[in-house]
Amino acid sequence: MLTAIVGVNWGDEGKGRMVDLLSSDAQVVVRYQGGNNAGHTVINERGKFILNLIPSGIFREETVNVMGTGMVIDIEHLCGEISTLTGKGIKITPANLKISEKAVICMPYHKLLDELEEDRLGDKKFGSTRRGIAPVYADKYMKKSIRMSDLLEESELADKVADIVEWKNLIVAKGYGSAPIKTEDIMAWLKEFGESLKPFICDTTAFLLKAVDENQNIIFEAQLGALRDIDYGIYPYTSSSSTIAGYAPIGAGIPGCKIENVVGIMKAYSSCVGEGPFTAELFGESGDELREAGSEYGAATGRPRRVGGFDVVASRYGVKMQGATCVALTKLDILSYMDKIPVCVAYEIDGETVNDFPIGEKLDRAKPVFEYLEGFMTDISKCRKLSDLPENVIKYINFIEGAVGCPVKYLSVGPEREDYIINE
Repeated sequence: MLTAIVGVNWGDEGKGRMVDLLSSDAQVVVRYQGGNNAGHTVINERGKFILNLIPSGIFREETVNVMGTGMVIDIEHLCGEISTLTGKGIKITPANLKISEKAVICMPYHKLLDELEEDRLGDKKFGSTRRGIAPVYADKYMKKSIRMSDLLEESELADKVADIVEWKNLIVAKGYGSAPIKTEDIMAWLKEFGESLKPFICDTTAFLLKAVDENQNIIFEAQLGALRDIDYGIYPYTSSSSTIAGYAPIGAGIPGCKIENVVGIMKAYSSCVGEGPFTAELFGESGDELREAGSEYGAATGRPRRVGGFDVVASRYGVKMQGATCVALTKLDILSYMDKIPVCVAYEIDGETVNDFPIGEKLDRAKPVFEYLEGFMTDISKCRKLSDLPENVIKYINFIEGAVGCPVKYLSVGPEREDYIINE
């Protein structure tokens, strides 16, 4: 079974938690795009962990974790992440962590360029995490990248780096007026952090194709959500890669394979980190109260998330773009303090009621049309069966199911690994 676990909305929906849960039946978990701008939170019996690069199946000792071809990897950050996890007793070896030889390295100059451009944009900034993601993907498509395989070809690496540094300094020094990059500094960085990663670098395509031939259960893990996809998201306030489930086999390294199951993850309310249109946003006291109740701060950046009512228009669009076969509804328990639950059921644009998700300037002008559903005002974190839930919770779930046009199969009622209900 090939299953993709993807975000329906703006990211931070709880994908890491669901990958950790569902990986109990998986032999392989693959991250297929993005870099350390991701922040996947997993809470289990060993504590609370935030993963930026390593797939969320790393806590299952028998599961092999693959960093796929479509990823961009900051090797300094990866070394730090490995060190943090192993320091807490998590086993990480070349047997359970494999890095695609074709994955691109996110270099120090990518982070520098990200920072310089965001500073230049000022109030018009895109809300980048400043971790070099847009610049490294730009270089990938300009065919001016250093890949993980280059760490294994030391005789040619220095010449490649020198050529790229010469080109980069046309932008860094002559464009932004910043201090020029030095080839020797980049080479020293690659040696310091690349050496320990060499045993993990391999032909992950061959490994994954063998797993497919053996009918192993493979989970494809995405970062962010459909509304941050480079093609289908709220452009230009998007990530720089494809967060869509259809890209999973390509980014994983097995483009000829087909996804059989897509689990779309969405919160029982809305949240958003960064800039861009967010129609269902709540402000003032109601927004602050929801943010604190849900501990809505970015896992990768620590930035306060913008929060809002559940957005039917955006979520229905996200479910369609992901091709979700079922939905996991997370953080349902957070709504327990509300006597009335705000739900954005439509948008108003230029005096018209709109039910389809718009793009461009129309989305910027969209205003929320809210309805209020009855709250449940009780703690549901100990519920483990659908029949344990109050009637108004069931009504809320049924409403969402009908509104987005996809069955809600998984319900998260708390942060711990076992705090969930399967809706069968």
